[in-house]
Amino acid sequence: MSPMPDQVSKPAMLDNLRSMLSDVFKLRREGAAYARLARQHGYVDGYMRLLLESGIATRSELLEVVAAERVRADGPATMVVESDPVSGSEVAA
Repeated sequence: MSPMPDQVSKPAMLDNLRSMLSDVFKLRREGAAYARLARQHGYVDGYMRLLLESGIATRSELLEVVAAERVRADGPATMVVESDPVSGSEVAA
């Protein structure tokens, strides 16, 4: 069964989410007023809830999109700062 003409595809909805996230990260970088930033966060939260509750996207898919957009907007979230002397593994900040 093909989708109805007024339905939006999953890839298009995830693209909308990416765009919304990009706007949030841009507003935050620019130091937007708290009310404006909070409102935009609310739109993103509601959109993500719609995607989850309708079964369009899974939690892991949404986390992947958010993480990728955050890296794209702000660079990597962590970097290696030293080795853990107990386990010998690297510790991220």
